[in-house]
Amino acid sequence: MDVRSKAAWLSVASNITLTTGKLIIGLMIGSVSVISEAIHSANDLLASFIALYAVRTSVKPPDREHPYGHGKIENIAGTIEAVLIFMAAGFIISEAIEKLRHGGEMLEPGWGIFIMGISALLNFLVSTYLLKVGKKHHSVALEADGIHLRTDVYTSLGVFIGLLLIRITGYQIIDPIAAILVALLIIKAAYDLTQKAFLPLMDTAADEETLEMVTAILDEYDESIIEYHNLRSRRAGRDIHIDLHMVVKPEMSIQEAHDLCDEIENRIKKEILYSTVLIHVEPEDSIQA
Repeated sequence: MDVRSKAAWLSVASNITLTTGKLIIGLMIGSVSVISEAIHSANDLLASFIALYAVRTSVKPPDREHPYGHGKIENIAGTIEAVLIFMAAGFIISEAIEKLRHGGEMLEPGWGIFIMGISALLNFLVSTYLLKVGKKHHSVALEADGIHLRTDVYTSLGVFIGLLLIRITGYQIIDPIAAILVALLIIKAAYDLTQKAFLPLMDTAADEETLEMVTAILDEYDESIIEYHNLRSRRAGRDIHIDLHMVVKPEMSIQEAHDLCDEIENRIKKEILYSTVLIHVEPEDSIQA
């Protein structure tokens, strides 16, 4: 099992534990904010399973039906996670408004304070690890899961503070208000995640830093390359597909041009992990025609 799969399994185990704990304690003390957090963690659990499936599928080699590989499964997984987060936020707001309208007494919030503190700490540790692995291995699915859990850190802290204030002041209305604030934070995280995961499905170009690395390598071969144009790129999960047209001197043999392309492609692949490079060679006469 590779490190990305291990990270995804860690997220699954963490979310099973927290979902169970929050749901039991939320029902026990009658807190809509704690129950909302249980729903959020259940949402996280489903997202973790999606991330696990995505990272295991994305590493499959290209095949006849997927000649460019399976990288975009990670972007699809991240987009699904964003939709799930939006849905969870809507449910939480609905439940909180219902409690504001009809009221409802909550029992001693002590256990709720305990589970929220544990949740914030555990999610901070797990999300930090997921984000680290996701960035290191260019995994959109793991980064999405890490962002998802990092949101849980802030929302758990929000509920923790809300329950603490209830214990100090006795004002039960703080509970549904805290739940609504949790939902608003969740919506912001869902929007950010949508931007990161969905746009590459539209064949969005690689970032400027990546493209500058490509042009810097090409510029090193200015004695052999007359010019290059039609430089294109697109992301698919952690994979980056790059292609360009390169103009060489007309006296250069096919073998020499082929060797030059191989050298440049290997340089780019070494500098930009998980990149695939395709170079179309043109003779100098072609740009004068």
